[in-house]
Amino acid sequence: MTESASPYISHPRVTVLGVQPGRSPFRIVEIDGEVVGEARTVTDVLQTAAAFGVTVHDLDDPDVVRWVGGDRYTWTPR
Repeated sequence: MTESASPYISHPRVTVLGVQPGRSPFRIVEIDGEVVGEARTVTDVLQTAAAFGVTVHDLDDPDVVRWVGGDRYTWTPR
């Protein structure tokens, strides 16, 4: 049995990578595949996106934001 490929593949403009450990844990933010900054809160993600012309209306919309290694509530290392 083969799996059929989805005709639609999402490529969100904003990617928030997993938590990086340290004295002040953070997540790396990418816009259009380029590393553009660090975020320590959801507000940081929104501000970074806005600085690069991306308006985020729904942080849970996978077509806009991709969360890697946790969701928008994950801000400490596992």
